[in-house]
Amino acid sequence: MEVSPNLSEKAVYDLELVRRAVDKKDQKAYAELMSRYRDSIYFMLLKMINNKDDADDLTIEAFGKAFHRLHQYTPNYAFSTWLFKIASNNCIDWIRKQKKKMLSIDNPIGTQDGDEMHFELKGHGLDPSEVVIKEQKSEVMREVVAKLKPRYRTLVELRYYKEYSYEEIADELDLPLGTVKAQLFRAREFLENLLDTRKDTI
Repeated sequence: MEVSPNLSEKAVYDLELVRRAVDKKDQKAYAELMSRYRDSIYFMLLKMINNKDDADDLTIEAFGKAFHRLHQYTPNYAFSTWLFKIASNNCIDWIRKQKKKMLSIDNPIGTQDGDEMHFELKGHGLDPSEVVIKEQKSEVMREVVAKLKPRYRTLVELRYYKEYSYEEIADELDLPLGTVKAQLFRAREFLENLLDTRKDTI
C-alpha cells in the first residue's frame, strides 16, 4: 500500500491503526480509531442537523459504514478526510430522507396551470393485513434480540423499546456514555447479522 508523502504524523499513525484493524482484525485498533474521531464527527453532524440524539445515531452509523469499507481506504489522503466525507455524505442522505417525509400537507401546491392542489390524508390506521405483518416482524425482532448477549440485549431494549436517550441509558446502567455508544454500535452489528439469517421470515 503506497503512502502519500503529504500525510501528517497523525495521519500516518491512523494508517497504522487501519492496517491493524484490516489485516489483524484488531478490535483495539477499531476502538482507538473511534475514540480519536468520535467527538469531532459528532460535533460536525450536530452542526448539520442540530439534534443531539440524531447526531449520536448518525455518528455511530458513520463509523459503522466506515469500518465496513475500511479495506477500501487508500492512504492517498488522511483517514480523517475519508471518514469525515463518509459521515457528511451519510448525514446529507439522512437530511434528504427527512425532507421527503416532511413534505407539507397543509400548504397547497401550485400547478403549471395556476391551480392549487391539496393533499388529503388517509387515516393512520393499518389495514388488517398490515397489522398481521407488523406483529410478525415485531415477534421476529424480539426473538432475534433475545439471542443477543445479556448486556447487548439490555442496551437494545432500553434504546429501542423504552426509547431511552444515550444519557438515560448511561445513568440507568452506571456506564460511561462512550461505552454505551460503542456497545450499542456492536449490538446493532450483531442484530444485523442475526436478521440476515432470518430474512425469509421477515
